[in-house]
Amino acid sequence: MAFVEKTGKSVDEAVAAALEELKITADEAVIEVLEEGKKGFFGFGRKDARVRVSVKEAPAAEENIAASAAPEKTVSEAASEAVSAVKAAADVAAGALAKKAEAVKADAVSAAEDFGKKAADAAEDLSKKAVDAKDDAVDSAISALNALKSEHYGRERGERGGRKEFREPRKYAVNDEAVNAAREFLQKVFNAMRIEVVMEKFINKYDGSVTLRLHGADMGILIGKHGQTLDSLQYLTNLVANKNSDERVRVVIDVEDYRDRRIETLTRLARRLADKVKRTGERVALEPMNPHERKIIHMALQRDNRVTTLSEGDDPFRHVVIELRK
Repeated sequence: MAFVEKTGKSVDEAVAAALEELKITADEAVIEVLEEGKKGFFGFGRKDARVRVSVKEAPAAEENIAASAAPEKTVSEAASEAVSAVKAAADVAAGALAKKAEAVKADAVSAAEDFGKKAADAAEDLSKKAVDAKDDAVDSAISALNALKSEHYGRERGERGGRKEFREPRKYAVNDEAVNAAREFLQKVFNAMRIEVVMEKFINKYDGSVTLRLHGADMGILIGKHGQTLDSLQYLTNLVANKNSDERVRVVIDVEDYRDRRIETLTRLARRLADKVKRTGERVALEPMNPHERKIIHMALQRDNRVTTLSEGDDPFRHVVIELRK
């Protein structure tokens, strides 16, 4: 008996290929399903169907009419039922695998989101604790600086007859011992504030003043609003530097060239407000400033023939007024 074996994505496809090669019809063939194909899932686990098809032997003439119809119908129905069963099983398997894959994916996404949320919460909590600790240290250090400044300021006022401003000495000298005392004091302040600062020393050959330039991260906390914290720090540093010095050493503290930038800002502000006074004819009062910053405003407009500047009020509320020159 002649036969061929063929494979295909389905039983029907394999049978059709075998019938084509044998040049016969399904009624003339004996079909054996050797392996039922599997569709697989997303291309994985797929397996082709394999069939064996042979040519029927010719029946005896007297038996041909009576017996041929029933066997051929049974084989055809069996093959069709087998194909349907394979398709149904494949569909069920594919559906089950798809549901399982979705469930696994959902569990993985949920676990990842939960882990990410816990990690983010932990990082945020640690960051908040670090910021709170640093803020507390900074607040404590600034409060201590302001308290020392207020105490010394009151004592100086009592000793000098209640005058509210101090005169800068006319003579400055560079004393290494005083400068070292200033640097040690600043380092203690930075340690208390838990910040790392690099200090550079510069000496002005014209007046003998010493400038300590500070560099590092988070330097804004050393400046404060309009340089108020920096001014307090400089004031206290000068007290420490000159405590045991016969000749006064003037120490200037600058953070990342803040003082130069502040001079530029105040100069632009003075000129802009002077233009406003010229345009409207109305005087303009600036916010309270320390003597150094008021001097910057005065100098910025001293050559303007149309406006004049004057200081009004008492410290710490003393401020500059710009008005038309009479």
